[in-house]
Amino acid sequence: MDDQTRIELEAAAFRRLQRHLMDERTDVQNIDLMNLAGFCRNCLSRWYQEAASERGIEMTKDEARETYYGMPYDDWKNQFQTEATDAQKATFEQVKPDH
Repeated sequence: MDDQTRIELEAAAFRRLQRHLMDERTDVQNIDLMNLAGFCRNCLSRWYQEAASERGIEMTKDEARETYYGMPYDDWKNQFQTEATDAQKATFEQVKPDH
């Protein structure tokens, strides 16, 4: 497989993951993702920001989040985020990566 095809396939897989988390599984909370997978939507937006920076494209944290979430982050939280349970918070404290 040539590099351009590989890049296009990787980009398509990323877009599909993003669409899945943003459109199909809004019920899955970021803390659930962090507890199970060690990353969440915010991590994906940060990785997007870091990739832009590596290419000399300035992007703020808020701009990256809005690009990933498709709306301002506060709007996303108001529409979809629920309060973490004590059990979720306790699990997070046990498994949280260094940020």
